[in-house]
Amino acid sequence: MTLVNIVLWVVGVALIAIGWRRGRGPWNRYQALREQDANAARYGAWRGGVRTSEGMTGASVAMAMLRRQVQIAAVIAVIGIALVVVGFAVR
Repeated sequence: MTLVNIVLWVVGVALIAIGWRRGRGPWNRYQALREQDANAARYGAWRGGVRTSEGMTGASVAMAMLRRQVQIAAVIAVIGIALVVVGFAVR
């Protein structure tokens, strides 16, 4: 075990933690918005109305932004995982 291994492990674990913390909040909000959107669609179908896609709604814009934040957080976590693996591979 060398200093390089330890540094790679520590940095990798830190990046995994950072990615997890950055992605957890937007993911929960994204799921809540999806649930509300599905509920609105069911309500509209129950009332007999047809939902039209007249463009982007505020909810769809927010969902796209949250999805992007989660993607960035996932990339950070994957880089952290890669660093941990490299830390084991380096001799």
